[in-house]
Amino acid sequence: MASQIRLKLLPSAKCLLDEPVQVTVAGLRSRQVVTLRARSISEKGVVFSSSATYRADGKGEIDLNKDPSLSGSYVGVEPMGLLWSMRADALHKRFQIKNSLNPCVVKFSVLEEEGEGRILAEATNERLLIGKGVTRLPVKDGNIRGVLFTPPGEGPFPAVLDLYTLGGGLSEQRASLLASRGFVVLTIAAYGYDDMPKNIKEVRLDYFEEAMDFLKKRDKVGSKGVGILSLSKTGDVALSMASYLPGVDAVVWINGCCANTVLPLYYKKRQIHPALMFDISKVIPTESGANMCKYTMHNPLAEENQASLIPVEQAEGCFLFLASEDDLNWDSKAYMDMLVERLKRHGKKNFESVCYPGAGHYLEPPYGPYCPSSTHYILGKPVVWGGEPRTHAAAEVHMWKKIQEFFRAHLSCEATQTIAKL
Repeated sequence: MASQIRLKLLPSAKCLLDEPVQVTVAGLRSRQVVTLRARSISEKGVVFSSSATYRADGKGEIDLNKDPSLSGSYVGVEPMGLLWSMRADALHKRFQIKNSLNPCVVKFSVLEEEGEGRILAEATNERLLIGKGVTRLPVKDGNIRGVLFTPPGEGPFPAVLDLYTLGGGLSEQRASLLASRGFVVLTIAAYGYDDMPKNIKEVRLDYFEEAMDFLKKRDKVGSKGVGILSLSKTGDVALSMASYLPGVDAVVWINGCCANTVLPLYYKKRQIHPALMFDISKVIPTESGANMCKYTMHNPLAEENQASLIPVEQAEGCFLFLASEDDLNWDSKAYMDMLVERLKRHGKKNFESVCYPGAGHYLEPPYGPYCPSSTHYILGKPVVWGGEPRTHAAAEVHMWKKIQEFFRAHLSCEATQTIAKL
């Protein structure tokens, strides 16, 4: 019986990490109830898994695109639910694959609901971080440390600088996936990577300016300016780049702040902004053992903190602000509202803003396991990130498409092509 049961992943068992797959099962008994399971291992060797109970139709078939889960890690019709609902057995674990050369391998299984849960069928989904023909070049040029991803073909292509993290390592995931969609992307770290210092006491805008200049000089880059993709703390770095440096045409700000946070900001050996700090006594412990930090930051609008506010009205490029309403790391929605109000007050219309109710702090490329809590790189302790798994997953799908549309709209290569033809 088991040999006749077929588990298929459509259109292919191999795809990019940000692409959905259709999971189907055939050859079951009419109305048979089975458990579907997904299992994957992170770069750190941590096992993540999910399971859901399904009932076959009269033909003995199940299609996750239209059939509901009856119980398990999620309920209802959720075509990619087995992926985003995967969790580790241990608390406070985040699923990460930072090196783009390592695919995310997910094993899907169909198990008998009754008895010993015998495996009836299996299929493996190889989810690639880097598309066919995309080149990956580690960069060690001047002060710059990072990785450059270039799409196949002659180009020209728009250029994006990915500030996924300020330091403590380097993640290639967003950069490699964006390059697979037709962007030249440089992802960089500012500390704690390669031969860089393990820690820093200030952020120097000169470093990011150097990275932008390096990126703009790449042969296949056709956009006049660059786009900046940020997240969390690097959101305020991206705002400062747009406000003080020429050539920043588009900024994607994801769950950041409206002020310069945690570390003072310098440019050409002069301090531009002091750091907006946090009050650690306002950290709230939760039952899971993780802490809630949403209200720890000092008020950026308070008179004593005005100098930390970034003058975004000076920016000539465009902004896409993306904020999660249930962000428990800090109050991203309030900071986005402050940015929008400031730009409107100065008569500026160079922005879009999107709010995601029910989403948490870590908005990533879609279909990865939702992370409720993990270790905070500044606190060194587990914190809750907020969000509800289903709505957070839906927000990531919308966000990833929106980011690509925004960069394509504001990083035009037409002028370069015209010059080349002349």
